[in-house]
Amino acid sequence: MLKFYFHPSPNPAKVALLLEELGVAYEVVPVDTRKGEQFSEAFLAINPNGKTPAMTDGAAKLFDSTAILLYLTQKYDKFLPAKTSEMQAQFLSWMMFVASGIGPYSGQAVHFKHFAPEPKDYAVNRYDFEAERHWGLIDKRLSEGKYMMGDTYTVLDMAVWGWARAVPFILGAEAWTALPNVKRLLDEINARPAAKAAEALSTEYSFKKDMDDAAKAVMFPQNKRLTQA
Repeated sequence: MLKFYFHPSPNPAKVALLLEELGVAYEVVPVDTRKGEQFSEAFLAINPNGKTPAMTDGAAKLFDSTAILLYLTQKYDKFLPAKTSEMQAQFLSWMMFVASGIGPYSGQAVHFKHFAPEPKDYAVNRYDFEAERHWGLIDKRLSEGKYMMGDTYTVLDMAVWGWARAVPFILGAEAWTALPNVKRLLDEINARPAAKAAEALSTEYSFKKDMDDAAKAVMFPQNKRLTQA
C-alpha cells in the first residue's frame, strides 16, 4: 500500500487531493514539521531533504511533491492531458512553473512577510513582487480556458490548488480582486468531494499550530548562525 507522509501545508495538500481523486488506498503517516519530526532518522531515509511530502510505494521511495504527482498520474494513467507533443510540452512546462516558481516565491513571500526578523523591507518587496507576478501568469492562463489545460481537469490544476488555498496569506486578503480566474478554479476544486476529503486530513491528525521559538528553531535552522556571528 502507498504510504503518504503528510503535513497540512500546500505541497502535501496537492498530493492528498490527487490520492483522493484517484480513489486508491493509502496510509497516512503524519509528520509534524513544527516539532521537527521531518528530521527523524526514519523520515530522512525516505526524504534526505527533510521536507514533506514523501511517499513509499513498496520498495520505491519518493520525495518532492511534483515528483510524487507525476509518479502517481503515470502509475494510474489518470488526470493527464492528451498525449500529443503540443499538450505534453505545455503540461510539463506549467507543472515545472508551479514547482519552481509558484511554490518557492510564494513560500519566500510568506516567510519574509510573516516570520523573518527585521530588517526585511528589501526581501518582502522582492518576493511579494515575484509571487504576485507568478500568480498573475497563472490567472492569465486560466482566463484562456476552464482549466490549466483547457477543458480537461488534470493534476496540474491540483498542483495549482495546493498553493491557491493560501493566496490571501501569501499576497493579502485583497489579492483575489486581481486573480479572479485563480479564485474560480479554487472554488470549483474546493467543491469536489476529493478536495473536502483532502482538507479533512488536517483535522484528522493533531499537528502543532503555534510558531513559537521552538518551532522557529526547527523550521528556520539558519537563524542559529545569526546568534553565532
